Amino acid sequence: MKVSYKKLWKLLIDRDMMKKDLQAKAGISWASVTKMSKNENVSMEILLKVCETLSCGIEDIVEFVPDDAKEKHGA
Repeated sequence: MKVSYKKLWKLLIDRDMMKKDLQAKAGISWASVTKMSKNENVSMEILLKVCETLSCGIEDIVEFVPDDAKEKHGA
């Protein structure tokens, strides 16, 4: 399984926020925002800060998607 932050980016658009706004308001590093932009893993602490800042649940910012290699092989 892979992680996707598409829901987070849509939420930011809906709230007229930019990534730099989220970074500043949540008090997270730019490196963490970059990792999320690349759909890479970040710590639960980072996700909690984002959720607290946006007053939302984790299901509103992240989703898990099947790994393409496993999907193609039927595993």
